[in-house]
Amino acid sequence: MGSVVLVTGAGRRLGARFVRAVQEDPAVDRVIAVDAAAPAQPLGRAQFVRADLRQPVIARVLAEHAVDTVVHLDVTGTAPGVPRAGVKETNVIGSLQLLGACQKSPWVRRLVVKSSTAVYGSAARDPAVVDEAGPHHAPPHSGFAKDVGEVENYVRGFARRRPDVAVGVLRFAGILGPGAESPFAAYFALPVLPTVLGHDPRLQFVHEDDALAVLRLLACLPESASARGNGTYNVAGEGVLLLSQCARRLGRPTVALLPPVARWAGAALRGAGLGDFSPEQWRMLTHGRVVATDRLREDLGFTPAHGTAETFADYARARGPGLLPPALVGAVVDRLAQLRTP
Repeated sequence: MGSVVLVTGAGRRLGARFVRAVQEDPAVDRVIAVDAAAPAQPLGRAQFVRADLRQPVIARVLAEHAVDTVVHLDVTGTAPGVPRAGVKETNVIGSLQLLGACQKSPWVRRLVVKSSTAVYGSAARDPAVVDEAGPHHAPPHSGFAKDVGEVENYVRGFARRRPDVAVGVLRFAGILGPGAESPFAAYFALPVLPTVLGHDPRLQFVHEDDALAVLRLLACLPESASARGNGTYNVAGEGVLLLSQCARRLGRPTVALLPPVARWAGAALRGAGLGDFSPEQWRMLTHGRVVATDRLREDLGFTPAHGTAETFADYARARGPGLLPPALVGAVVDRLAQLRTP
C-alpha cells in the first residue's frame, strides 16, 4: 500500500496544483484535500473534505483515512475576503489544532509545513545573507511574519514530542510565476509601484513550479530516507534582483515615498484590496532579504530549476507590458548614457 497524503489549503491555487501533482507519484495511494472553502480548481482523483482547521474535526479526518503524511499548506499572509484576524486564527490556531491531531494519530509518519522566509524579518542590521539560524536581532512581532514564527515554534514542539515523525519545514522566498497568488504577485501587478525613498532592496523569488517540486520531493521521500526529510530549509531561486530592476523589467513606473507617507499609503491601498502592504511588507520593500540555500542542496539534493531572474521573467511575460514598455525604457537609458559620454 502507498502513502495516504492529507493536504491542507487545497482550496488555493498552489494547494490545488500540489494535490494534482502528488497523486501522480507512484508512492502515493490516496490524497485527501482539506480546506474550509470549496476549491475553485480541479483536484483530480483526490477526495475533498470541507473542514475548518480551527475546529477539532481535523482529528477525525486523520483517523478515518489513516493518514500517514500531512502536508500543511494552509499558512498564508492573505486570503480573499477574510480579515487579518481570521487569517491569523487559521494560521496559528488552525496549525495548533492540526498538530494536536497529528500528535494523537498513530498513523502519521511525516509532516511537511509550508513556511516563509518572512520569519527572519527585515531590518537594516540583518546579515547580507541569512541562513536557517536566522539573524540575531529580535524576531518579528506583528503580522504574517509573527504568524509563521509561532507556527514554527509549535512545529518544533511537535517534533520533540513525536520523534518518530519526520518533520520538514520549507521556508519559501516570495513565490512568483504566471499564476502565482502571493503578496509580491499582487504588488508587482499594480500599475505604479510605491517604493520607499532612498532604498533599493535586494529581493529573491522562487518559481511556483519549483515550490511544487520541493514539496512533492519532501512529501514522497521513502521511509528509509526519513532522516533526510527532517529539518528546516530555505527555498529560493539562485541570484538576486534589485527592486528597481524588477520595476524596469515590468515596465512599471515607481513613486518613491517618505516612510511615514509610505505607511499611510500602504494602509489606504490595503483597505482598497490592492495589495498586502502590511508593516512587514514595507520593511521588506525598505531593507530586502536574501537567504542561503546551501542546506536545501546539500541535505535534500534539490536545486530550483529557475533562478530569481528567470522566475521574475516568467511572471513578467504572463503580466504583459506595463505603462512603460521595457524596450522603450532601455532605449531611453541607453540614449541618456550616450549624452553623458564626452
